[in-house]
Amino acid sequence: MDTPLDLTCLAMQNDEANAPAFYARFLEAELFLLLESEVSGDAAQPLVMETSDGSLVLVFDLEERMAAFSDEPSDYVSLSGRRIAKMLSGQGLAIGLNLGDAPSAMVLPVDAVDWLAAVAIGDDKVVEAKPLEISKPVGVPETLVAALDGKLANMGGVVSAAYLVSARYEGGENGHMLALVNVPEAAKAGVSEALSEALRFSGVEAGQLDLAFMPADDSHLESFMRAGLGFEIPELVLPKITEPSAPGTDPDSPPILR
Repeated sequence: MDTPLDLTCLAMQNDEANAPAFYARFLEAELFLLLESEVSGDAAQPLVMETSDGSLVLVFDLEERMAAFSDEPSDYVSLSGRRIAKMLSGQGLAIGLNLGDAPSAMVLPVDAVDWLAAVAIGDDKVVEAKPLEISKPVGVPETLVAALDGKLANMGGVVSAAYLVSARYEGGENGHMLALVNVPEAAKAGVSEALSEALRFSGVEAGQLDLAFMPADDSHLESFMRAGLGFEIPELVLPKITEPSAPGTDPDSPPILR
């Protein structure tokens, strides 16, 4: 069965306009990075293949694909695509993605890896601004709505609700604001990063999206609910029995590259 990466890759092959969706999916995906040796403490050494086109590391979105590629058991670590791109940035390493028999098999060249890391990191600014007036969102590109919808769909258990509005600020500036409800303090930075990626991948030039983190009992929330475009955020269903992850397997807690 095709994976989400396969589907977005096929869509990109059919139409280059779908490339942002593929790269956004890559950053969000949990991927398996082959290692040279077992993780030692908080350090890991990726397995580097030397090819005629340069050095690359091997990444897979399914353990079955990783096992099929390697003739013998190999050490690996599970990380989000976002963390892998950040770790490899500036190292002169390409990424061999799902090499073998997969629709998404490809090599992401060094410049693409560095670009993904830059997009993931971004240059967002934190400012304090209160809108004088909010209203039904107008002039919002469909690509941005789709990108936000894709990101928020993966935030069940972190964001309980989200509403997009048009906002007018002091000084006459107009923009768009996304109200996010009941986001834990520890998760705000990660949520901001992911939604900033949605803005950059939407293709909106010089785009700006203000985020407002609001508790469910905020007196202003009703206005956002009434005027805003709401997003469907699936409820997170936790398994009845959970086991602690092995060291180095948390997708958003990368080891240190040597």
